[in-house]
Amino acid sequence: MDHSIIRITKVRTPRALPQSPDALDSSILMAQRELSDIQRGPDLAIAVACRDIDVRNVRAIIMGPHETPYEFGFFEFAIRFTKEYPSMSPKVQSVTTNGGRCRFNPNIYANGKVCLSILGTWRGERGEEWSSAQGLESILLSIQSLMSANPYENEPGYETAFEAPDKIAQKDYVQKIRHESLRISVIERLEGYLGIERASQNSVMDLIRREKSAEDDASLMFEPFKDLCKNRFLWYYQSYLDSIEKGKSETRDSQPFARMPFEAIGSNSMEGKFNYSDLERRLHNIKAALDAEPSTWAQEGLEAVANETTVATNLQHQYRQVTTRFKQCDLPHDVTLEGGNPFVWTITYFGGPMTKLDGGLFQIRMHFSTRFPEEQPRVRLLTKLFHHYVASDGTICYVPNPLKRDDIKSHIDAIISTLEETEPAYDPRRIVNPEASKLLWGKGKDDKKQYNRRLRRSVQQSVE
Repeated sequence: MDHSIIRITKVRTPRALPQSPDALDSSILMAQRELSDIQRGPDLAIAVACRDIDVRNVRAIIMGPHETPYEFGFFEFAIRFTKEYPSMSPKVQSVTTNGGRCRFNPNIYANGKVCLSILGTWRGERGEEWSSAQGLESILLSIQSLMSANPYENEPGYETAFEAPDKIAQKDYVQKIRHESLRISVIERLEGYLGIERASQNSVMDLIRREKSAEDDASLMFEPFKDLCKNRFLWYYQSYLDSIEKGKSETRDSQPFARMPFEAIGSNSMEGKFNYSDLERRLHNIKAALDAEPSTWAQEGLEAVANETTVATNLQHQYRQVTTRFKQCDLPHDVTLEGGNPFVWTITYFGGPMTKLDGGLFQIRMHFSTRFPEEQPRVRLLTKLFHHYVASDGTICYVPNPLKRDDIKSHIDAIISTLEETEPAYDPRRIVNPEASKLLWGKGKDDKKQYNRRLRRSVQQSVE
């Protein structure tokens, strides 16, 4: 597996991890260091988090790799560091199992067991077993490597199964994993976050209000990846729709899943029926609910201003800092608050000289939550731009400095750097505009030229 494209991300502003009751335990100290390193890292496909008072119990989420049936799914794992760590590997349990009813991989069981020699849960060759030189990151990378384009061959004895029936089974296996990755790891997770009931006919705003009520009732629940998954859903929305279109072309609604020869009936398998039409409807409902959240944030922001909350005061202060910086640095950009609301910023941005955006005039909208920075801002480009890091709805795929997630100036710098980047490296975790990405990094001799023409045309149209 090409580890050069594997990314890891953090879910909150890095800070010094607290001292737990057994903080002097060497296993805890090592776990703290590893968690901090991952949270501070620049990578985008794996996230880790723990409660402040319990470093031994860690949650991790792995984004399904691009061009696999797991693509951009959210797969969660519970990890337990024992006192024997790092002499012994931590205990790892899959959480994304549909209540113990779905086996997502020959090595990831419906009961949550993860079969890996590095974990001591599967026999391995000499040199494949756990050693104290390994750590949490190597475990997560090993799990991610199981999520391959052809997971059928992960089953022992099927590595070289290339007979005609096996090839049919391989295709059938990929088809049902793609369906369940979307249904369970993405759609049901986001519906849970947003309080969306499948058969609900309520308005989007009713769904948002119900989510807020659920948050109040479940304030003690540990959901460290909620904001991360919401933002990533907006990144990957078009890819999810593309996966659904592919699934609809290969299967029919109500078609039963094919059972694999290595799946145990009723206990350790992936049973069900295809229903991409329903998944598409639910995907649209999630998108509508997420699109409505910023309006709720704006209203909550006005209430926060009236109550002179810390977040409101902080945003007002940062607004003054940013406007002062633009003036002092003689930058042509401008920032205004919509209706004087410090929770809604509008940035007027002039494309940088000698960049591909040179001569363009763009408006960017930033919405802030009253829970900022725990909830990161929602950022959209209001001006139409054909760009590999800009989704069709204007969502900008940028990565703020992990050490400055609470610094709005740092966010703005990251946004502008993302839009003006001249030679971007290919990163499948940042595919938010599949059409533009295929042209920019396509194999056709004229693909990149076509991308540049369409980008330049949209820049020119921004001032017409």
